[in-house]
Amino acid sequence: MANYDVIIIGSGPGGYVCAIRCAQLGLKTACVEGRETLGGTCLNIGCIPSKALLHATEMLHETEHNFPKMGLKVAKPVVDWKAMLAYKQDTIDANTKGIEFLFKKNKVDWLKGWASVPEAGKVKVGDEVHEAKNIVIASGSEPSSLPGVKVDEKIVVTSTGALELPKIPKKMVVIGAGVIGLELGSVYNRLGAEVTVVEYLDVVTPGMDGEVQKTFQRLLKRQGLTFIMGAAVQKVETTKTKAKVTYQKRKDDSTDTLDADVVLVATGRKPFTDGLGLDAIGVEMSERGQIKTDHWKTNVDGIWALGDVIDGPMLAHKAEDEGMAVAESIAGQAGHVNYGVIPSVIYTHPEVSTVGQTEDQLKDEGRDYKVGKFSFMGNGRAKANFAGDGFVKILADKETDRILGAHIIGPMAGDLIHEVCVAMEFGAAAEDLARTCHAHPTYSEAVREAALACGDGPIHS
Repeated sequence: MANYDVIIIGSGPGGYVCAIRCAQLGLKTACVEGRETLGGTCLNIGCIPSKALLHATEMLHETEHNFPKMGLKVAKPVVDWKAMLAYKQDTIDANTKGIEFLFKKNKVDWLKGWASVPEAGKVKVGDEVHEAKNIVIASGSEPSSLPGVKVDEKIVVTSTGALELPKIPKKMVVIGAGVIGLELGSVYNRLGAEVTVVEYLDVVTPGMDGEVQKTFQRLLKRQGLTFIMGAAVQKVETTKTKAKVTYQKRKDDSTDTLDADVVLVATGRKPFTDGLGLDAIGVEMSERGQIKTDHWKTNVDGIWALGDVIDGPMLAHKAEDEGMAVAESIAGQAGHVNYGVIPSVIYTHPEVSTVGQTEDQLKDEGRDYKVGKFSFMGNGRAKANFAGDGFVKILADKETDRILGAHIIGPMAGDLIHEVCVAMEFGAAAEDLARTCHAHPTYSEAVREAALACGDGPIHS
């Protein structure tokens, strides 16, 4: 048994960041993790491996479609799936070992095993019970499924199984047109699979800007993805090698079926708190299975929670910010997270990013706003790189010009969004962005042009 100032349960982005920050602030810290490697879902079976496959298949697409346009003549590329999976694993290993190094560097103890909390102030790992003045629950989330759909991670898979299929399927059905479904659907579409996305709602990426949703779906359809919208999956029947998906159309209640080699269930995620014993010690939970918190404190003294197990978007960087804030709060500082400036990114091609409010949200509030929009077709760098699809949209208060939100679909959208995030963090006006010199030729000029469009108008359209 050991005594700690803080024990964090879970080594995902929220947990490991919290642990490192606690140690930096002089707190004796341990982090509990039952996996063989650190990094949680994100580094092992989520963000990092999926981005590796997205990058590899985007390079495949470039070789097949854009190399000839640039005068680069090469033989038709051949996909070595085993080698691609090995590249993905190397990427995972480099990142997880990096977290292990950071733990050692910052003197964070890794308690290996699965945790439970028998009472406030105590964490049980295996047969050992450790004491801690503060316990932080950062146990993350797991994929959710649907009634009538049994996941076996072979024919019917979650994102976990989709990242390690033994072979590339000829036909894949994706249930859910959210971030995970569209990213992994794009991967297998580029690899030659016939991908059909079945979505219950009438739009892709629910909650995003409506204009982005329409443009995004149109571009993905042009790339070869098929969409069946407004359809509820009723059941999935499987044999040893095939699956049949039955769905019902909400419009007329008619039913139809789809055959597939693999079915990817991408219907969201749910908090993972199994085995922690939180009910027994009286930690309050919501109807959605989330831990209730007030400034990351639970109703039980000395127990905190952050990341996917509490309310808010299930995003790694949101968890990281909360990890920093919790560590600083435990150390007696003023931990803070600006939930109004948390970006979201979809790493398809083109990328999609968003921060702040959408037009629909502003309309619901009755707020007067203005829109500045600029197409990447007017951006010299984008045209040179065959990346002219998409646009930047900036929303600003009509009276004060303060930036309220931004929505980007186009090249490097996930990186471009951050200058808007910084601007919003400092309460900047659209004019502040418009009057900031941007290097030429860069994709970021499109952001400046959209800011200009909130005023007298853009220069290049």
